[in-house]
Amino acid sequence: MDNRDSAFILWFDEIKKEDVHLVGGKNANLGEMYQNLTKAESGLFKGEQISVPYGFAVTAASYAHFIKENVLDQKIKDILADLNTHDIKQLEDKGQKVRQLILEANFPADLEKEIKSAFAELGKKLNLSSHELDVAVRSSATAEDLPDASFAGQQESYLNVRGDHELLEAIKKAFASLFTNRAISYRVDQKFDHFQVKLSVAVQKMARSDRGASGVIFTLDTESGFKDLVLINASWGLGEFVVKGVVTPDEYKVFKPTLKTGFKPIISKKLGSKEKKLIYASEGTGSTKELPVAAEDRHRFVLNDEQILKLSKWAVIIEEHYQRPMDIEWAFDGERQELFIVQARPETVQARKSATVLEEFVMLEKGKVLCQGAAVGAKIGAGKAHFIKDATQISEFQKGEVLVTDITDPDWEPIMKIASAIVTNSGGRTSHAAIVSRELGIPAVVGTGTATQVLKSGQEITVSCAEGEVGKIYEGLLKFQVNRTDLTNFQAPKVDIKMIAADPELAFSHSFTPNKGVGLARVEFVISNFIKIHPKALINYNTLTDETVKKQIDELTIGYSDKVQYYLDKFAYGVAQLSAAFYPYDVLLRFSDFKSNEYANLIGGKLYEPIEENPMLGWRGASRYYDPNFQDAFALECKAVKKVREEMGLWNLSVMIPFCRTPEEGKKVIEEINKNGLTSRITPEQRAKKKNGEPVEPMEIWVMAEIPSNILQVDEFAEIFDGFSIGSNDLTQCTLGLDRDSKLIAHVGNERNKSVLKLIEMLIKEAHARGLKVGICGQGPSDFPDFGEFLVGLGIDSISLNPDTVLKGTLKIKEVEEKIGR
Repeated sequence: MDNRDSAFILWFDEIKKEDVHLVGGKNANLGEMYQNLTKAESGLFKGEQISVPYGFAVTAASYAHFIKENVLDQKIKDILADLNTHDIKQLEDKGQKVRQLILEANFPADLEKEIKSAFAELGKKLNLSSHELDVAVRSSATAEDLPDASFAGQQESYLNVRGDHELLEAIKKAFASLFTNRAISYRVDQKFDHFQVKLSVAVQKMARSDRGASGVIFTLDTESGFKDLVLINASWGLGEFVVKGVVTPDEYKVFKPTLKTGFKPIISKKLGSKEKKLIYASEGTGSTKELPVAAEDRHRFVLNDEQILKLSKWAVIIEEHYQRPMDIEWAFDGERQELFIVQARPETVQARKSATVLEEFVMLEKGKVLCQGAAVGAKIGAGKAHFIKDATQISEFQKGEVLVTDITDPDWEPIMKIASAIVTNSGGRTSHAAIVSRELGIPAVVGTGTATQVLKSGQEITVSCAEGEVGKIYEGLLKFQVNRTDLTNFQAPKVDIKMIAADPELAFSHSFTPNKGVGLARVEFVISNFIKIHPKALINYNTLTDETVKKQIDELTIGYSDKVQYYLDKFAYGVAQLSAAFYPYDVLLRFSDFKSNEYANLIGGKLYEPIEENPMLGWRGASRYYDPNFQDAFALECKAVKKVREEMGLWNLSVMIPFCRTPEEGKKVIEEINKNGLTSRITPEQRAKKKNGEPVEPMEIWVMAEIPSNILQVDEFAEIFDGFSIGSNDLTQCTLGLDRDSKLIAHVGNERNKSVLKLIEMLIKEAHARGLKVGICGQGPSDFPDFGEFLVGLGIDSISLNPDTVLKGTLKIKEVEEKIGR
């Protein structure tokens, strides 16, 4: 028998991940990291050594000894004998009785002596006096943090604990927390025997995040399960407010594949509101208090880029050591100006999902949006709203209702599991409400700010988390459907089926649909939904005289003294997420193709846009990029693309020029692109390297084939560009003289018109003869089988479809290939 089995105290450097039965999941992981990841340099990131605050575990044997010596076993069994976890009032009463039994018991003398001795030894090892030594006391259950059950938040943690008396009291409270209402209920649901689970306690040196910051890291995208991402949440002060969802934290995303190859791929940064923080009440009391965060700190990011990248590297090192996605807690010690990892556990929600079944929730109708926040779960739920203010009301909650509250309390988990959806005022994607809702498989919208004010108990609502990162609460019970596709025997057609992508926040979910990359990335969505401001208004911010416009810009660009940097960052982050989601497949970004009336609708746009009779055929696409009135705005797009490719390492990003009327225009645009630091053209050898995911400096530049001149002068365009993408709507418009926006003449023809088909046939044959690829963007090949058959017969290289029709379109194209024997 391992002589550690009966030990009351085990130090972190005596523990490994296999020791869950001795010290619980949390302590086993702390010991594993302390022993393996803090002393030796990782081979993956040279010089990166993870920092874990030192400490010891009060073992499961200690807990068992405490229970036995106080003769509590039978008393607890008697209290829980007729337990019904669905009777909320009964669960509350029985849980309270068990906890009170434990809190009223005394430590056996031998156990108390060893705990005090270990605490004194920890002070010596850290060279701190008993007054200076502040520790975190964290519960660590022997059935906790297992690969297929997270037990998230089931037991308690106590911070800023000082002195022998406080330590013993905190450990006893931790023992009692094995029988919180939520822990009892969760064990019943997971079919764990209450008496087979024991509690260990971590006694760990505090990282002074009360004077710094803290947060959570996941080594995948928590919503989609996309595994090439590190997701970091950060807020000021101690970490409890992030975990419990009291604050809406900053959110950072880092792309793992290019992080590993030496790039700095921070592909998204979102500023959280961070209204409050938790700090020490005073140095020696062992208590904490809440403080408001100063406006200056609310409006700036908690972490700088260097810290974001360091934490991301640590997360990857931990993930690779455990060989599975991880859920990690970190802290920034404000006194020592150092980062620490304070917990790590296996991620369990996405790990349990089927990799072969694609599930998609789709809204079939829309209604009035009552409020919105961060979407959790990519699902839809509906029912009557039920506002729960505090624990005294939870027994009133009925199955199928929507839980509406300020923040969820961990003790409410028994009612959360019968809710159809959850809506909170506060919290981020790694808050308690978010973690539990994912595990339960129900949608949640967190951080709405106003839910408890605008939603009334009894009101029928629909909660949609299926429309991107913004979750929406609609008035009424709206219709929706669930599409499930089994991909077990899926076979792709010979033609490359690509996607038309616009919303970066949906990209990671869409990446799971079988595809060969993105044939058209529309950046207009990024500009209108994330930037919202005309680029010229930002460039000329210092000379703006329109105070209304200036105020709107100030509100959107909080934290940015350099307003141009706001445009660059937002543009780059949007494009980077699209590129990362489909890496290493090519992502073809079409530079902005707003018409003048659309640009005018942006903030400040009317100051810089002409009024045109027919904007569809006016100042758009290529003609803007070299025009002195737009050159500096186009330069921002080029610089953002350069950042995505060269700083983030996303070499799969290429660009495309829309509405290029003449070869001369094409040359002028290429000159502007080169002037802004982007190089072209790419050689066949470099293209082969790029296909294999290797860094290639030159970038492919394609042209939209949407004007007859693009095809009638295909030989000249082929000398300038690397490929052609057919824009069938504009090609039809320009060939037949149709206004795309006019319903009066829509009946005249579509892309199947003979003239349009002749032009497409000419383009494919001529481009292929010159060694260039041709793709098409649009629903035509999917909607019209004869059009798809025509394109496949000509040997088109790729067909790009909207995400919601990719599977249906792929099956149709495959049928066409089989029909014509391709």
